[in-house]
Amino acid sequence: MAFFILTLSITVTIFASYGIFYFSIGHFNLDQIVYMSSNRVMHNYNQMMNYLINPFNGTFKLDDFQSSPAGRLHFADCKKLFMLNFGVFILSGIYLWFRRNKRVYFSKVFKYIAITGVVLVALMMIDFDGFFVVFHEILFRNSDWLFDPGKDPVINILPEEFFTECFVLFFILFEGLNIWKFKAKKRS
Repeated sequence: MAFFILTLSITVTIFASYGIFYFSIGHFNLDQIVYMSSNRVMHNYNQMMNYLINPFNGTFKLDDFQSSPAGRLHFADCKKLFMLNFGVFILSGIYLWFRRNKRVYFSKVFKYIAITGVVLVALMMIDFDGFFVVFHEILFRNSDWLFDPGKDPVINILPEEFFTECFVLFFILFEGLNIWKFKAKKRS
């Protein structure tokens, strides 16, 4: 259940990022930063996301942004993490479906997961830059995520605020689901 809640929260955030990004284009003037129409910026975001979420799309290419080898490698690493997330989400969902009639009492697990989430949110609020760096150092084996805007100009349409909004949505979902599950298990 814990894996399902984690991967569900990530999956919803991934797909909600389309709306968050669309909002970000106007709110952060991303179209003006890269001298493109907002439709064109969104088109490139859609291409990036199609690469990341489509297991059959093996080539990272954006119509209006060049990519360095290191940038393409970072997106390939992100794609692997997306695929891992989707795989665990599907497998844990299937497992839970077949175990749906079994009663298991482990509400304290959800309590501790929720507490851990609160600590992570506090760290994120205190120093998002530091949190973001540690997040990348944990998930990636190299420093390819440190984009040079001259070599990977797509970073110009992916501001820190956009990632902050995505993290906030993830933590709201993750915390909410864990607290709900903790209270639901406590009542049963």
